[in-house]
Amino acid sequence: MDRRAFLGWVGVGWLASSMPVVLAACSSDKSDSQAQTNNTATDTAVASSPRSDRFVVVGTVADLTQKGQILNKQSAVGPVLVVRNPTANNQLVAVNPTCPHLRCTVDWRSQRSEFICPCHGSKFATNGTVVAGPADKPLKTYQAKIEGNSVLVRSS
Repeated sequence: MDRRAFLGWVGVGWLASSMPVVLAACSSDKSDSQAQTNNTATDTAVASSPRSDRFVVVGTVADLTQKGQILNKQSAVGPVLVVRNPTANNQLVAVNPTCPHLRCTVDWRSQRSEFICPCHGSKFATNGTVVAGPADKPLKTYQAKIEGNSVLVRSS
């Protein structure tokens, strides 16, 4: 084997051995774990199947009152973040908390009455519309209501 062939094989070996590192660095799991670490709310363990009216229980009123929000990443309608409507406290706002830009989980900022992505700073209004980018698509919204001690959501 001559020197040129040997260096060629060394180069191929180096590329092959560094490929897993490159793929891991480019995966979106990093931003998801950052969003989970930065999120101050805990996942709500309540999970249920859709009822005949397609509403799903995602949490309790006690959780909503205590934490100021309900974050349920495993509901039957998909990930959901529920907060009280800042302009009408007897109404609820429910969105899919997955930012359309980098798939991070947005945080609710009650003092600003907006959802903010911790990964890149996109801001969303309570109706899910983009207030500030880089996200260019709105958050998906859900219908939400309280029945008894349960908080329910349904895809719009």
